[in-house]
Amino acid sequence: MSETTQPHLKRALGLTGLTLFGVTYMTVITVFTTYGIVNQVTDGHLPAAYIVAVVTMLFTAASYGAMVRRYPVAGSAYTYTQQSFGGAVGFLTGWVMLLDYLFIPMINFMLIGIYLNTQFPAVPVWAFTLAALLLVLLFNVLGINLVSKVNMAIIALSVVLVVVFMVLAFKFAFGGDMSVNLIEPFTFGEGGIGAVASGAAILALSFLGFDAVSTLSEEAKRPRKDIPRAIVLATLVGGFFFILVSWAGAVAYHPDWAALSDSELEAAGVTVMNNIGGEAFTAFFVAVYVACAFGSGMTGQVSVSRILYAMGRDGMLPKPLSRLHRRFGTPVVAAMVVSVFALSSLFLSLDTVAFMISFGALAAFALVNLSVIRTYLFPRGGRREPATAWEWIRYGLLPLIGFGLTIWLWTSLEATTWLVGAAWLAVGVIIIAIVTGGFKRPVPKMDFSEGDPTTQQIDQLGEDFPLEGDRRE
Repeated sequence: MSETTQPHLKRALGLTGLTLFGVTYMTVITVFTTYGIVNQVTDGHLPAAYIVAVVTMLFTAASYGAMVRRYPVAGSAYTYTQQSFGGAVGFLTGWVMLLDYLFIPMINFMLIGIYLNTQFPAVPVWAFTLAALLLVLLFNVLGINLVSKVNMAIIALSVVLVVVFMVLAFKFAFGGDMSVNLIEPFTFGEGGIGAVASGAAILALSFLGFDAVSTLSEEAKRPRKDIPRAIVLATLVGGFFFILVSWAGAVAYHPDWAALSDSELEAAGVTVMNNIGGEAFTAFFVAVYVACAFGSGMTGQVSVSRILYAMGRDGMLPKPLSRLHRRFGTPVVAAMVVSVFALSSLFLSLDTVAFMISFGALAAFALVNLSVIRTYLFPRGGRREPATAWEWIRYGLLPLIGFGLTIWLWTSLEATTWLVGAAWLAVGVIIIAIVTGGFKRPVPKMDFSEGDPTTQQIDQLGEDFPLEGDRRE
């Protein structure tokens, strides 16, 4: 078989499909997952916390957009840091980021089992979890077009739920005897900016969808143009829905959050639904929530399988991970590995999985911001001409702000999370030692120089990738 007939990732996604992928990954109604916890931290000012989180995430989203214009291939933060700081840093970034991506599908499979079990208690949680896992694997093997179509259906369901919830929430609020203050949820309250910022630190991980979009660069029709736009759009659209839903909930349901028990806080979303819509609406909410969790699990597995595919292609992980299905053009081996890892959701606790997601994600966000500064302002070999004032702002100041905000969130994690993350990082260092023969050989990385076989392979995927600012003869 000639090189040109090798299976490859198919370019099938436009701006709409990419944006919906990111929004589905974030799951619009994920606001109810941490609804009670963040409301307690912010004393009922969840909408204000979401605004702070959206502003914070937009800086990092802009950095992802800048990097994908330079390197429009699968791999996300792994590729960006690899090209900016070398193979070792790139691999360790991708390796730590796997904590986020491997646990994202897992936590969604767990939530599907937990929520469906509340409606069908005769069926054990593990049965629903396993069924969701196998169905997601099937969809991902069949191809990105099917995933995109399912995403659209899930988004439509989410929008229906949001509209109905908004109508019921405001009807409930204005129909009672309580005095309604529409602006108060957006203020800082008695806790001040500190309490709202603490809530935003928890909510920041709701915006992982923009990172997921960047992993589809080799399946986008116009990656340099559409991926950066989709990253920002997914952040804005997802943030808009988060703010909208949390605002409606704050207007309709505002108990004494400090007085609620842990179990009441965890079930706060269901309590809100029961208060404003009754049991029938609560059942509808659970159904849509499960559908959204399925969509998030599906898009999460798509993303991590593409990262494993990129690492396998570069030789940092076993080569079979870069094997594509001959008919569907999907990384089938990588998808199966993710599913096997997700089987641990059958015995891990929800808290353990939830805490581990944040460590890898925030580490990757911080390094992507630094990668923009290195790539555009201090590239290897130096710049041909001095940076303009706008370039210092766009590729220096803004990423630096994003880096600072991300580090602030990262350092707020619990000590146990840092211990597990450090152990995972140590395993990554061991892998580098094995691949490089005890650090005697350079760490493999994708070469984007002109005429390189890898670049030729990318050209065959459907688009030429000349890199602006490269040193050429």
